[in-house]
Amino acid sequence: MAGLSGLKLVAAQGTVAVPVVQQRRNNLCKRLLEQMELAKSHAGLVEFAPKRVRTVRDEQTGAKRQVEAAKRVMPWWATAENGKLLVTVRYGARILELAKGKFAVEVGSERELVPVLEAIKSAVLAGELDDAMAAAAKRDPAGS
Repeated sequence: MAGLSGLKLVAAQGTVAVPVVQQRRNNLCKRLLEQMELAKSHAGLVEFAPKRVRTVRDEQTGAKRQVEAAKRVMPWWATAENGKLLVTVRYGARILELAKGKFAVEVGSERELVPVLEAIKSAVLAGELDDAMAAAAKRDPAGS
């Protein structure tokens, strides 16, 4: 007990659950950070090779082990007919409606891609896309 006497001890409080809205914001921000890194790698600024940990079972022994595998990150942007980039924001497999009837952001070049993604991320943190995320989460898998 002599080691504990120098520490500040407090009564433990129960963990507070994170609200669903904040969980959605955090999830979308994490995906936006991946998109920013992917955009930087397309521009040749950084190397981006995301990894994920998978659990695999050995066929012969039946033992489970964890291995690191490459994670596929698909870009959220595409080139339009006019040569400009169109950036969509996805929540899961759904494309979010950014404004009434507007589903994409037009970007002039790949150099402008990262600042646009950063602006979208700050809009997410400010709560501007909460309704769109809630609508995307509410839809059933059939898409109705």
